[in-house]
Amino acid sequence: MVETIAWKDNQVLMIDQRKLPRVEKYVICKGHRCVKKAIRNLVIRGAPAIGVAAAMGVALGATQIRAKKTDRFLARLDDICADLAAARPTAVNLGWAVNRMKNLAITHKDKPIDDLKALLIAEAKRVLEEDIAINKAMGKHGQALLDDDATVLTHCNAGALATGGYGTALGVVRAAVEAGKAIRVVADETRPFLQGARLTAWELMEDKIPVTLITDNAAGYLMKAGRIDAVIVGADRIAGNGDVANKIGTYMVAVLAKTHRIPFYVAAPMSTIDFAAPSGADIPIENRSGKEVTHLQGRPHAPEGAVAENPAFDVTPNRYVSAIITERGVARAPFKKGLAALAKGAVS
Repeated sequence: MVETIAWKDNQVLMIDQRKLPRVEKYVICKGHRCVKKAIRNLVIRGAPAIGVAAAMGVALGATQIRAKKTDRFLARLDDICADLAAARPTAVNLGWAVNRMKNLAITHKDKPIDDLKALLIAEAKRVLEEDIAINKAMGKHGQALLDDDATVLTHCNAGALATGGYGTALGVVRAAVEAGKAIRVVADETRPFLQGARLTAWELMEDKIPVTLITDNAAGYLMKAGRIDAVIVGADRIAGNGDVANKIGTYMVAVLAKTHRIPFYVAAPMSTIDFAAPSGADIPIENRSGKEVTHLQGRPHAPEGAVAENPAFDVTPNRYVSAIITERGVARAPFKKGLAALAKGAVS
């Protein structure tokens, strides 16, 4: 399985997801601004992976602070945290990871600065390790929802590349396969960045899990033909009521699934649930450059001067969601109650 991100020799290594599947190239970051740029420019993407990168970015920035007094060190660290938190607006794991790192430093502010730096590095590594373990736990809970010999549709990439490893939505698929189930995957290409075509199909082929790639606008055709048994996607932020923000196009897939009475599952860690957002209306939606729509990997395919709109995410109302799979268990409607129960430690 591909290594999405790693901490090595006080540097952060990330596979450049813009180059896959044609080239396996790694970006090496020696400072937190490089990590911020990598997050913003989609070198690394997927909410859990962004969280890991942010934690490592804070640790990396901390190693380069030259302050000799703790108050100045913490002030500079606060600036680094604010800078990283501004990289992208929708994925809640970004802010979650940054706050986790900042709170750790504040909690241990009485320690020597060198010890604080070591603690931050250890915590960043722990965020990565925890993410992989969380994904595997999520997979065990979710695989029970998939029948043997099922065909599962997914949108965007919610696999190892979108996380520290193993995956959320694809983690459920992997767990089902490991449990001995014959699972086939249909992957939407996911315009405009083609995460499904470039990343999901590549990951599954590497793992020898049967996958068929389709255009985004073919999903309804396959559902109507009875060829899809379940839909499973990841999430970039989930509101307290179970509304789900995910890659643009997810909402259309959810509506189609509801129309054809196909279960629509969301797999995401508890850190992706934003209880401070009462509903999807409170989730900020990132708008990216229209050039990502008019150009494909740098080459224009629309008339010169064409105006394009490029929202990166949409929100799927909770009424279209059959279940939300987390590392603590599975929540079903009413989601406000179910998610709150999981947050308190109850396992469903």
